[in-house]
Amino acid sequence: MKTNGARFLESLDIPFELREYEVDPEDLSAITVAKKIGMPPEQVFKTLLTTGGPGTFVFAVIPGDAELDFKKLAKAAGLRKAEMVSLKDVQPLTGYIRGGVTVFGAKKAYPVFVDETAILFDKISVSAGTRGTQLILSPEDYLRAAQALEVTVETADLTKPGRLEGPA
Repeated sequence: MKTNGARFLESLDIPFELREYEVDPEDLSAITVAKKIGMPPEQVFKTLLTTGGPGTFVFAVIPGDAELDFKKLAKAAGLRKAEMVSLKDVQPLTGYIRGGVTVFGAKKAYPVFVDETAILFDKISVSAGTRGTQLILSPEDYLRAAQALEVTVETADLTKPGRLEGPA
């Protein structure tokens, strides 16, 4: 299925693979997505929309098995504080629903902060802009595509120490 995210990457001649999977609306966790697409959870990145206050939004892109450290994000983004955008505001702000958020093709381009671990891998996976479809691409290409949005794009340490444990 061709998504806005895929079309955006194609417009930049960035190579990627689309990988589709069966969606369980009760379990949208990146750890579950990782199992379904056959990749380790630390290579499946989730895109979170955060706010630093009224009218200030930034994307945080972190490994699926990690938890966002809001203090680290705020520091990296030069904000006093950062917190998650309420779920009801995600779709109006991005055009995407939970489990399908991507920085590519969002209604508005917001600064993108990517956890520094992304560059450790040959390939990472991010949502293609719809539940059930992931984009697989190199971290360098991901960062290059994000920079094409003409917003701040930085890598930084964004996660809390320790990894989330999913069911074995």
